[in-house]
Amino acid sequence: MRFSRLSDWLSWQDTLHPSVIDLGLERLNRTLQRLGWCRPRCPFITIGGTNGKGSSVALLSRILKEAGYRVGTFTSPHLLRYNERITLDGAEVSDASLLAAFERIDAVRGSDTLTFFEFNALAAFLVFETAGLDAIVLEVGLGGRLDAVNAIDADVALVTSIALDHCDWLGPDVESIGREKAGIFRAGRPAIFGARAMPDSIARVAQEVGARLLRAGHDFSHTQTGARWSWRGLAQRLDDLPAPALAGAVQFDNAAAVLVVLEALADRLPVDRAAIERGLQSVRLAGRFQAFHTDVEWIVDVAHNPAAAQVLASILKTTAGGRTLAVCGILGDKDIEGIAAELRDSFARWIVVKPASARAIDANVLAERLRRSGADVAAIASTVAEGCEAAVGLARPGDRVVVFGSFLTVAPALEWLQARTDLR
Repeated sequence: MRFSRLSDWLSWQDTLHPSVIDLGLERLNRTLQRLGWCRPRCPFITIGGTNGKGSSVALLSRILKEAGYRVGTFTSPHLLRYNERITLDGAEVSDASLLAAFERIDAVRGSDTLTFFEFNALAAFLVFETAGLDAIVLEVGLGGRLDAVNAIDADVALVTSIALDHCDWLGPDVESIGREKAGIFRAGRPAIFGARAMPDSIARVAQEVGARLLRAGHDFSHTQTGARWSWRGLAQRLDDLPAPALAGAVQFDNAAAVLVVLEALADRLPVDRAAIERGLQSVRLAGRFQAFHTDVEWIVDVAHNPAAAQVLASILKTTAGGRTLAVCGILGDKDIEGIAAELRDSFARWIVVKPASARAIDANVLAERLRRSGADVAAIASTVAEGCEAAVGLARPGDRVVVFGSFLTVAPALEWLQARTDLR
């Protein structure tokens, strides 16, 4: 074995390929063939989209678990532990399983220098191969058409939403991005689009490949009445459902699309109403408007593009609180002015930090750009932890602090929060 510790494998994988991101399926398909990988017979559900992927994976896998099924999930990125990326029946994959998978991949890859994410995806496929699962849910990492998970033909594909993000890789407008996201559609299989506003490219790709497109507001819909809601699918209607336990009105859109996934799989994975209700009420997802309480409320949220920032702003507007302070760290390839425009009026003061990543924008540069967008920047910190400490000094009892801007901002904030003894 090349390494005996997971951390050593991950450090090596991080530098093996010349580029951090190198979209394409050739290397991964060659490696899968050399591995002799045998696809499990259970359904595969692939979930892509700009925002809402993680929430949809969490909702779908939780409902299926409540129905008694063993579910495997592959998601990215992780927050605190790499093992979070692969789960079996709700439990994180073990180090031993990952080490065995990495060794198998390394032994057959030949001259192919796989990316970090390709190693990750291949390890997930190997772990799932012998796990005896009833369903496997794959989250697209970037785009869709050329993403590693698209090496697997999905039985059902869900695209949650389309907005501007990763434009350097996916294209300059929603039509280009939509075409890339819709690359997970397959001929003759359900292709679900979960948002009301759909780029024309989604329909064009579905028609080109012969997928069965199901659109929110056309083929399925939902209505809200207070905290309860009703859903109409192709052949089924569910009234008076409990609200999803995840924060934000957008979660009703995500849940509605997930119910269409379940309807499409009903002949293979029947799910009753009771399991749906339990799943909606018990679903949890770290880093998505996740709250911690002291005399000050702390909220962490991975919002990192204007569309996600708009959702965060709407949740903040409809939830109680005193002053709201921001601890913000953003990667340099993001639409900083677009994010600031959505959240400018949500925060009384801003504390700007630099996440520990070469892709992160310098905190002083970020602060200047936020100031030009109208933000009141109160402090600049070199790390997320220092930014959180600065927020402690600024916040008064009854205030709330929102840490946001990237997974790489939220992860150290979670570590900092978990080290505190006054949380409840």
